[in-house]
Amino acid sequence: MSITNEHELAGMQKVSEAVAYTLKEMINYAQAGMTTKEIDEYGAKILSGFGAKSAPYLTYGFPGWTCISVDNEFCHGIPNDQRILKEGDLINIDVSAELNGYWADNGGSFIIGKDINSHQKLVDASKDILQKAINSIKGGVKIADIGFLMEAEAKKRGFKVIKNLAGHGVGKSLHEQPDELFNYKNRFDSRRFKKNSVVAIETFISTSSNLAVELNDGWTMVGNKGGYMAQHEHTIVVTDGKPIILTQMNEILN
Repeated sequence: MSITNEHELAGMQKVSEAVAYTLKEMINYAQAGMTTKEIDEYGAKILSGFGAKSAPYLTYGFPGWTCISVDNEFCHGIPNDQRILKEGDLINIDVSAELNGYWADNGGSFIIGKDINSHQKLVDASKDILQKAINSIKGGVKIADIGFLMEAEAKKRGFKVIKNLAGHGVGKSLHEQPDELFNYKNRFDSRRFKKNSVVAIETFISTSSNLAVELNDGWTMVGNKGGYMAQHEHTIVVTDGKPIILTQMNEILN
């Protein structure tokens, strides 16, 4: 969507606060010994306290309130009571929701307890790349140039990017134009970021894979060549200068 007045900005701020606070609290809550379903239900309670509704459930009938992916799962992991978190697990939580007709999206990867499996470098790379991308986005900037920056930064650190996952416009629904905000330079994409537009900008940084493939459950995605992936995501408003980070409260880049 494009923000045209204060009322729309306030609506986007409210739903973004709901998803950001929920994500932050879920990250703080998660620990070894818990199931992903426990964490999902904890998040569901917080969302519902804001009066917000789960976007993946509303939009796609997703079998959970949030997406929780663990270790080799890259994204869209289904929360369940069989998956018990262990010390050192790499976990990604993605929270998106609708509130009063406005939609926002955010996510973050982190490590449960101590980094005994050496995932921190990947997590830090994903955070740094998202920060750099956001700092470089303003009205008129080519979408493909931000993709180029993200892939170049990933390569510099010895990582790859997932080519078939992307950020997207958001606001009046979960996925809007501009779609396909890739983590690499699509040389056929001449689009530019537009001032006042709302986008969910996200990283997909991986150790060995360059594509995400769906498992038999119809949701969970893993890497075509295995390995691990870290994702960090903010909903932002594009301006003439630095973007307004609507989901700042999640503290994923701290």
